[in-house]
Amino acid sequence: MPAASTAANTVADRPRLERWIRFGVKPLVFGAALLPAASLVAGVFEWQGFALGANPIAAILHTCGRWTLNFILLTLTVAPIAQLTGRSEWLRLRRMLGLFAFTYALLHFLTYLVLDQSLDARAVMQDIVKRPYITIGFTALLLLVPLAATSTRRMMRRLGRRWQQLHRLVYVIAVLGVWHFYWEVKADVRQPLLYAGAVAVLLGFRWWKRRGSRSATLRAGVGRYARAFCSARAASQIAASTSGPPTQVASGIASPK
Repeated sequence: MPAASTAANTVADRPRLERWIRFGVKPLVFGAALLPAASLVAGVFEWQGFALGANPIAAILHTCGRWTLNFILLTLTVAPIAQLTGRSEWLRLRRMLGLFAFTYALLHFLTYLVLDQSLDARAVMQDIVKRPYITIGFTALLLLVPLAATSTRRMMRRLGRRWQQLHRLVYVIAVLGVWHFYWEVKADVRQPLLYAGAVAVLLGFRWWKRRGSRSATLRAGVGRYARAFCSARAASQIAASTSGPPTQVASGIASPK
């Protein structure tokens, strides 16, 4: 009875949690995700004491790049939270966080293209080819494009199982983003190493869960084969015990009592 009542309470709480996430958590996360961009706009116009410092272009580049990594890590954190809590409703936040990651990545690149390089396409291409950290960052941005383009429910239904395979690229993007950050800072690598540690933990959790699910599937398969073997062996033993040898059967027919 306690287990049944707990399960019933969990099912009953599910719509309440879903409404709380949809109408409470999501608007708060959306508003919070706009704060870095709002602070940059305030810094450009020096509103309310905000300022971008002596090198405003570098400040915008670093802020957008850092928040791109933050949102990528937050996107990767949603699934472990849902699995650890047993609440799939948390997955409703994943698409929004992923789209904010793409938005800040695009702002990061546009700042470099428009403000830093003054729309000089030739200089940009030379940087992409000759400077490895820009090559890695640009590759990560290109990989983000199909993920953002296929983030709608319609594309999820259209792609089916291929949608999950495509969106696993987010792990590759996370590694490339941290790599880009590590090579870009050159001197103080403490922050990139912290991001690298966070990505390693998330990848390790995913590997652990996949290994556990495969082990469970293997154990279930072995159990089914073992039960089938035991059933077949028991059936053969029962059949052997109920039917006598052929010589006894023949003699019984030849000399009836």
